[in-house]
Amino acid sequence: MKTFPSFDGKVCVVTGAASGIGRAVAIALAASGARLALTDINSDELDKTVEMIGGANQHKVDVMDMADAQAIAAYAPDVEAALGPADYVFNIAGLSRFGDFRNTPAESFEKVMDVNFYGMVRMSKAFLEQLIKTKGGLVNVSSIYGIIGVPGQAHYCASKFGIRGFSEALSLEMLDYGVTVTSVHPGGVKTNVVRNGEVDSLAHIGTTKDSLIENFDKNAARTSAEDAATIILDGTERKKLLVLVGGDATFVQRLTRLFPVRYRNFVMKRQARITGR
Repeated sequence: MKTFPSFDGKVCVVTGAASGIGRAVAIALAASGARLALTDINSDELDKTVEMIGGANQHKVDVMDMADAQAIAAYAPDVEAALGPADYVFNIAGLSRFGDFRNTPAESFEKVMDVNFYGMVRMSKAFLEQLIKTKGGLVNVSSIYGIIGVPGQAHYCASKFGIRGFSEALSLEMLDYGVTVTSVHPGGVKTNVVRNGEVDSLAHIGTTKDSLIENFDKNAARTSAEDAATIILDGTERKKLLVLVGGDATFVQRLTRLFPVRYRNFVMKRQARITGR
């Protein structure tokens, strides 16, 4: 496992630390000597993450819902009291959901936005003064779906495009304060994000959730969570404003810049491989 000496002794807040990229980032930061504030809504898996990082690091562990505005507002001063002001905040927690917009209830769309987008906004707001104090870094994990629109993912894309726009705007606002704001766009990563995703309707693409998971794992999940964590921490260490995770994310970002309309043909072909159509 690659370690990152620049995080040694730093206070690092990680949401979504119970699985996938969040867990891998937490483990890599622990190996690098960071002091960790870890949170997730899944208490059992969060406990497993703590077991995996061992007891060598000073850490604070909390079960928290990114949709709980009051809990997040109270969380930031609790972290500072326990560990000191945050040097880095990694907003990784997220919710996936499947269903075309026509058949997706409004409350489902709102739930995805509340967790993925507003949860990130709440965390950013709660910790911003601490990051200004430490001249630290805010790392917001978007997605390849924050670069391209994908059918059946209007809610997810809206939340991830929102993260990208928010991060780019805030990075400019923070120029005079010494805070780096990084927008991260993973492509297909081998995590449980699809397996744990909620479903409103898959009838519009003529498939089942099990088939969707199988095809995603086979045709889209190219990057391991550990490799994704390494790329993210390397980019954070280098104060990059944009981090692309995986060759597919790099390809798509270039494709959309070169062919802002025609790239949609690629999107439909990629989606067909994932759905098995």
